[in-house]
Amino acid sequence: MSRDKKFFDSYSVVIGILAVVALAILVYALRMSTPGQSGDSSAAEEREAAVAERIRPLSQVYLPGEEHEASRPTVETAVEPEPVATAMSGPQVYNTACLACHGAGIGGAPIFGDVAAWGPRIAKGIETMNDHAINGFTDVGYMPPKGGRIDLSDAEILDAVAYMVAEVK
Repeated sequence: MSRDKKFFDSYSVVIGILAVVALAILVYALRMSTPGQSGDSSAAEEREAAVAERIRPLSQVYLPGEEHEASRPTVETAVEPEPVATAMSGPQVYNTACLACHGAGIGGAPIFGDVAAWGPRIAKGIETMNDHAINGFTDVGYMPPKGGRIDLSDAEILDAVAYMVAEVK
């Protein structure tokens, strides 16, 4: 029986130690959670307010007959930046707008670089050519105003005309 007695005594000591440790943890936890224990009531109030904020409901339910004004949503409008106006150069305008007709001679358009076709037009003067390019021309073939690209500025069209004339000279 001495072995049983020895086991029972060891078991009782272990259980006693665990009970003392559990009691110490309980006392320590109670001291830490008691508000105002350290004499600073503002810290305890802040802690309670923080806990209340964390556990507050996300919304509220109102029963029929309970009228509450809803908060109005605020809409912030984004500031739209002003578009950057970039003017195309003469070659860029030619490649995007003029090439369709002046590359193949469509609608009686003089082909780019063809001295014989451009000669009579250049003889009328650059002002006349600029006017025909901006406002359109229908004497020989058909030239729509600004080559059909009304989104281009007059300066861009004039640069394209100057580019095409410079390639002929």
